[in-house]
Amino acid sequence: MSSPILKLVEEKFYKRTVPTFHVGDTVDVLTRIVEGEKERTQIFNGVVIARRSTGINESFVVRRLVGNEGVERKFLIHSPNVIDVKIKRRGKVRRAKLYFLRHRIGKARKLRELRISKSKTAKPELAAAAV
Repeated sequence: MSSPILKLVEEKFYKRTVPTFHVGDTVDVLTRIVEGEKERTQIFNGVVIARRSTGINESFVVRRLVGNEGVERKFLIHSPNVIDVKIKRRGKVRRAKLYFLRHRIGKARKLRELRISKSKTAKPELAAAAV
C-alpha cells in the first residue's frame, strides 16, 4: 500500500547509487559505527542469505561464522549507516532464500562460484564482426 504522497516523502531518503548484489554473493558491508563522539567504519563480511521488500524498506541478511558460531545481521540498503556493499565473490544459487545454510557445517556450507567465462562474452562480438 504505497500512496503517491508516501513516495514523495521517501524519495529524498533513497541512496543515489545502490549496489547490485544477489542472494548467494559473498560481500563486505561497510557500516558507520558511532561511539560517543567518535565515528568509525566497521566491516561485516559474509554470505547474503536473503533479500526482502522494495523501496525504502528494502533489506538484506548477511551470515558469517565467528568462532564456530553463526552470526546473522540484517541491513537496510538505504540506511545512512550502510556506507557501501563490496562484492567479493558471486555465488551460483537456485533459491531466493538460503536459510538452509544455517544447518550446514564445514565444506557443505560453501556455495558454487558463479564464473563468467571470457568465451561467452566474446561470442556476440564475433557474430557482429562476421556480419
